[in-house]
Amino acid sequence: MIRTLLMSALLLVPLAASAQDKPEEAKDLQKVSVALDWMLNTNHVGIIVARDKGFYAENGLDVEVLPYSDTNSAALLASGSTEFGYVATLAYLSARASSPDLTALWVTMQHETGRLVYNSDNEAIKRPADLSGKTYAGFGSNWEKALISTMIRTDGGEPVWDTVTLNTGAYEALAVGRVDFTLEVATWEGVNGELLGRKQSWFNYADYGVPDQQNGYIATTTKMLNEQPDTVKAFMQATLKGYEFAADNPAEAAEIMLAAGDFPNPELVRGSLKLISEGKFLRDGDTPVGKIDPARFAGMVKFLAENEVLKDKDGNVLKDPGDVSSWYNEDWRKE
Repeated sequence: MIRTLLMSALLLVPLAASAQDKPEEAKDLQKVSVALDWMLNTNHVGIIVARDKGFYAENGLDVEVLPYSDTNSAALLASGSTEFGYVATLAYLSARASSPDLTALWVTMQHETGRLVYNSDNEAIKRPADLSGKTYAGFGSNWEKALISTMIRTDGGEPVWDTVTLNTGAYEALAVGRVDFTLEVATWEGVNGELLGRKQSWFNYADYGVPDQQNGYIATTTKMLNEQPDTVKAFMQATLKGYEFAADNPAEAAEIMLAAGDFPNPELVRGSLKLISEGKFLRDGDTPVGKIDPARFAGMVKFLAENEVLKDKDGNVLKDPGDVSSWYNEDWRKE
């Protein structure tokens, strides 16, 4: 959920230009852009595949992938600086709670990729209740407090702990034992930890009172959705094709990703997409790739509201979001 907070600084990579030269015909295509929520990583694989295998061009679009900047993708989207945005879950739900101007079209991961992690040789930690009184390396969001409190309390412990805000430095601090626990994304930091030989264990959020959420939205503005539905449909159907390709061909998709960015460790990208495929994160059973689950969407909004994480347009705590079915729209799937 907090992908923008959970990426190792040593592994951040800039977005490279397309691996393929744009054809001459590109000048006849409709130009649109999509802003990323963080440095290029495997969450974005379907967008890169759709661009570099020509799926967007086949749908009449010339898509510019905007690299991560100091302005988050939700803000860029709301300001009209881009037509589409890949938005981390917390960022999207927070933005939508305060403004009706954004609409989610898609969710990437069918299950929670985040988890609470600690060193396996820490004999003082066997269950979430043991985290009470320990030191947490954090990232400065209200979501973290709600998450950790719920897990400790559900396991019968007292939700009290010390926090040091280290952001991406949290992973090194944990590895050397300066802190007791932190949060990570299994499909990125988790894979990196294994590659580095770190012996770490974890607790899954959903096992201790936190809803199993879907992660990583692609959104547009409500204005774009209303005024250019055909463009939205063309972009999203090509994006769907890109993610379906990645789900079916993770090894090939990894190589497409590697060609698109200067990744310091290629095995991280390959291992991440292997885990995403084997863990059924993009496609689980009969659930279509990218499909938003209304029940889980509403459940996470409810959880965040109950824990006073969401704010309304006036900056007040949004305790009753009401019906949230208008917060997303998947009409682009219709033929």
